[in-house]
Amino acid sequence: MATETAPGPAADVTAIVERLRLLLAGLPPQDGVAVFGGMYLTVTEAVRDRLSVGDLFRSPAEVAVLDVLFANRFLDALTAPRAPACWRPLLELRLHPGVLPVQFALCGMNAHIEHDLPLAVLDACAALGCSPDELSGDFHRVNDVLAQVEEQERDRLMPSAGELDLAEPLLHLVSAWSIDRARDAAWASAVTLWELRDRPGPLAVASAALDDAAGLVCRCLLTPLRSSGRAG
Repeated sequence: MATETAPGPAADVTAIVERLRLLLAGLPPQDGVAVFGGMYLTVTEAVRDRLSVGDLFRSPAEVAVLDVLFANRFLDALTAPRAPACWRPLLELRLHPGVLPVQFALCGMNAHIEHDLPLAVLDACAALGCSPDELSGDFHRVNDVLAQVEEQERDRLMPSAGELDLAEPLLHLVSAWSIDRARDAAWASAVTLWELRDRPGPLAVASAALDDAAGLVCRCLLTPLRSSGRAG
């Protein structure tokens, strides 16, 4: 499938929401990128709404910077000549008839959280002139928003009761991935990469290893669970 056109990085959370809506408008709903994109749009709208209320985050402006840098990594991966390893499984298997929607959603979350998020924290620290410790409180407050949306989206994307033959392997796969554990691991990675920020060689090696590890998990999450000859 042809890659999406690259319009350049979005500048604020509202622009991210519009970019995601535009992306979804141009994709068939069964496309794995559309499945994850729809979930990510819901999350981004929820974060945007909490930023506008101003009752959750210590520094809404800093959270907005992190959110934009974070989202642009996903959007950039869609148009890159060669996407990061963590995004290649989703881009290669996005129309595979044997992969279920909830698998596409988990794959996208894994790539975005385990790889993109630690790097976005470093980007935000550079942009804001701060350390990860100064972002820690709001970083973890985002978990409350993500956990609520992720639970709702998982329930929505799980197969119906009529597909009980898939329940055992699918439930095993779904239960093996946790958004809380993923974000805890992402924070640990961000702190580790921060300590390497003045050592370009080790930083590049660690970043590449993070990308490869996330890509391996993503490929496992997209193990086909439905016969390719079966209707969706």
